[in-house]
Amino acid sequence: MKVMVIGSGGREHAMVWALRRSAQVNEVLAAPGSAGMAREARCLPVAADDVDGLAALARQEQPDLVLVGPELPLTLGVVDRLQAAGIPAFGPTAACARLEGSKHFAKQFMEKYRIPTAASRTVASLEEGFQALEAFGLPVVVKADGLAAGKGVTVAPTRAEAEAALRQIFEARVFGPAGDRVVIEECLAGEEASVLALCDGRTAAPLLPAQDHKRVFDNDEGPNTGGMGAYAPAPAVTPEIMRRVQQEILDPVMAGMAKEGTPYHGVLYAGLMLTSDGPKVIEFNCRFGDPETQAVLPLLASDLSDLALACVKGQLAGRTVEWKPGAAVCVVLAAPGYPASYPKGLAITGLTEAELIPEITVWHAGTDWQDGRWVTQGGRVLNVVARAETLAQAVNRAYQAANRIQFKGMHYRRDIAQRALVAGAQAAR
Repeated sequence: MKVMVIGSGGREHAMVWALRRSAQVNEVLAAPGSAGMAREARCLPVAADDVDGLAALARQEQPDLVLVGPELPLTLGVVDRLQAAGIPAFGPTAACARLEGSKHFAKQFMEKYRIPTAASRTVASLEEGFQALEAFGLPVVVKADGLAAGKGVTVAPTRAEAEAALRQIFEARVFGPAGDRVVIEECLAGEEASVLALCDGRTAAPLLPAQDHKRVFDNDEGPNTGGMGAYAPAPAVTPEIMRRVQQEILDPVMAGMAKEGTPYHGVLYAGLMLTSDGPKVIEFNCRFGDPETQAVLPLLASDLSDLALACVKGQLAGRTVEWKPGAAVCVVLAAPGYPASYPKGLAITGLTEAELIPEITVWHAGTDWQDGRWVTQGGRVLNVVARAETLAQAVNRAYQAANRIQFKGMHYRRDIAQRALVAGAQAAR
């Protein structure tokens, strides 16, 4: 079986890694892939947002299955194009991907199908935004409507900060067309969690719950990022909460999308706040989360290619997703300055030494191989992932490996999974 992965980041490297472990898969292609992925996949120089190029590449290579990693090609309709070419593609169509591509659309959809989420209002100008703030207490959340690489959300504790966020979007145009509209919403209180589900148009099968760490610094301080680390399973998502997520969120999305005439296939990512009233949706993503995927896939015992094909063919119902015991932790090593501007080309050392630690995998999120050495090429540079029997062991192992890697100005959060560890210790008393 020949499988192609679209994308070039750490999430896609994790997908390639999982697919290479399938007995059914004898070749993995990556478009465009990366130097880090080249050890496990044949990389082809077609950009992830080049829908025409990807469709032509698929027609040439004739893969048995294509898995789409990033959100942009999904919203641009790459799955529609691949389907039209007769290529099985794991991911939602452009119509379904609006759940991620437009926060306004997602809010309307949730309201229509009574999916629990924060109260909100969509505005199209600075003046409208200032007026809308009057209807919300503090803190308040300001979100660019379109795709902003995980950085389009501001949780503003003061009115001044909320107004500044609106000015950045509408006047400074920091997110370009993604900020033509803004969703202003109430700030929900509780524990955050991520539930990713495999979907076949009718059935949604949740994967292990995970928890992301969005802020750049420890103790959830600093600006939002694309994600600084994650762990799975997240104990805050109890079996009872997962039952409610299934019944109140995942199933209604599947039924609503089918009713709209756009059945949902692929991965549905529900970013949740576990409030005192139950789980509520913060956001939907329409693909594997990054970095949650890097924590979830090491625990997957089932065959990823087999599950993805079942989703494409509408044959997921009745299948059981099998898991390995234990926990997994992903620590993101970032370039100096990230999530703002950052330098490139910084020499990386210690990768071989880090991977000598048992159950450690290092996935490349933003690197390149130049002049016989690894160098930084992105903001999120490396994903250090550990699997162990317990969460505490996985945390210790991940940081032991991270400490062996170096590049100038490297920074990473040192509190990944700490909330879960503290809660677990308190519960054991």
